[in-house]
Amino acid sequence: MKKRWAAAAFLMTASLVLSGCSTGKGTQTSGSGSTKDLNVVVQQEMPTADLSLATDTISFTALNNVYEGLYRQDKDNNLELAGASEKPQVSEDGLTYTFKLRQNAKWSNGDAVKAQDYVYGWQRTVNPKTASQYSYLFAPIENAEDITAGKKDVSDLGIKAVGDYELQIKLNKPTPYFERLLAFPTFFPQNQAVVDKYGKDYAATSENAVYNGPFTLTNFSGPGTDTDWTYKKNDQYWDNSNVKVENINVNVVKEASTSLNLFNDDKADDVILTGELAQQNRNNPAFTAVPQASTNYLEFNQRTESSPFRNENLRKAISYSIDRDALTSSILGDGSIASTGLVPKTTMASPDGKDFTASAGKLVSFDAQKAKEYWNKAKQELGISTLNFSILSSDADSSKKVIEYLQNAIQSTLDGVKVSLTPVPFSVRLDRSTAGNFDVLLSGWGADYLDASSFTDLFVSGNSYNRGQYSNTEYDNYVNAASGQDARNAEKRFEDLVNADKVLMNTQGVAPLYQKAEAHMINSKVKNLVSHPAGAQFDYKWVEIQN
Repeated sequence: MKKRWAAAAFLMTASLVLSGCSTGKGTQTSGSGSTKDLNVVVQQEMPTADLSLATDTISFTALNNVYEGLYRQDKDNNLELAGASEKPQVSEDGLTYTFKLRQNAKWSNGDAVKAQDYVYGWQRTVNPKTASQYSYLFAPIENAEDITAGKKDVSDLGIKAVGDYELQIKLNKPTPYFERLLAFPTFFPQNQAVVDKYGKDYAATSENAVYNGPFTLTNFSGPGTDTDWTYKKNDQYWDNSNVKVENINVNVVKEASTSLNLFNDDKADDVILTGELAQQNRNNPAFTAVPQASTNYLEFNQRTESSPFRNENLRKAISYSIDRDALTSSILGDGSIASTGLVPKTTMASPDGKDFTASAGKLVSFDAQKAKEYWNKAKQELGISTLNFSILSSDADSSKKVIEYLQNAIQSTLDGVKVSLTPVPFSVRLDRSTAGNFDVLLSGWGADYLDASSFTDLFVSGNSYNRGQYSNTEYDNYVNAASGQDARNAEKRFEDLVNADKVLMNTQGVAPLYQKAEAHMINSKVKNLVSHPAGAQFDYKWVEIQN
């Protein structure tokens, strides 16, 4: 998934505008004068509604609107108090944070939200039995890594309730972005009584959970299969008076052309366009490019010694065969830009204000001649003359267009290479990538917080999101130094992260393609819809519909 925050001076933000129409859920159309419902189209099913298991953009957007943590991000990506009633007390060594909680915060069933709910939620996520792929984010917290490795009990995690409304958190090392994590859904509280009540069926449907956010999840009948659900205004929410809409109705539509028809017919208020449709509508007043701190990339399966993708020259040959500028301008046309490295623009700035990508330089590019040279070297080293492999992706319209372009680019540049395509439903793609059931994977990552480590942490040896199992000792050393001995030295930490990106790109452990932007058609009646470039993408708390 993704990381954001106002870490330095470079932020990408977008305030968007939507309006309400019928989606078949019994809501009124904007033409009938409804001012309480908003209708949104997304491209994929929601893989999970479980805070401990979510890994993707759609799930995190949902969870960010129906739950709430200690902080919430405002329209400018600054942290504002949410579950916390005041800013924390922080010890002199930067290792202990003490939060006082808001005493009027409630769950949707009327239970008070207490410090123990945070303790339980965090313990549940780091528990190896939960198998949370996001448990690695807890690494700065005392004993978290030993717990996820099965070496210590969850009760040893550095978080404890000091009474009902006071929370103490202990870190094992200073972490510059720690408070930013607390606005991310993985760190939200969970109601243990409800989790225990439903057991393995917890969060399998919207009725099998309780919520403490601006909305509650309703009409959700199953992860990975349901194609429509609703966020309903939560009457128990502590700041309920500032929530202006009654329902946000979400529908899954994978074809951009169908989405556009729904928008033009007043059946949807916010839809995503791709390719030619995005290009054709760029001058439409309803067109909005939503920027993201997100990189889409190719990941190579390097899990076994026999894998040809362990060969660095093969990875370089594939990367050099891709014209990223043509991909973004001719195929995507949605405002996305060609990647220059793993870390996207405006994710992080140096202490003197220089953007990370400017410091790292252009680390990937298109060069057909170099691609052929590396392919010839790879063939000699691997003892092959031809190579067949498949690219796995989701079956969204935009993903299919991208892999079709890649297929043509690679095959037309590298003689003897044949590329087949495997587009599958998003939830299936996640399952297969986690299991290592792929040759080459079209993947992507959106920042969870605005810091380069949100990306560089991914490809450390053993990280659960390192789906291809790339491993490089020099890379690991730079990433570990940034979070270890250099954590409190801003200049050295920044240099470590730049060097890590350079090592990854010099070896083409992954092949970045483009920094993602989404092309949206948005009804002009919707005001104050907040979009974040990192983490949970959309926040509906403040959205209003003006007739």
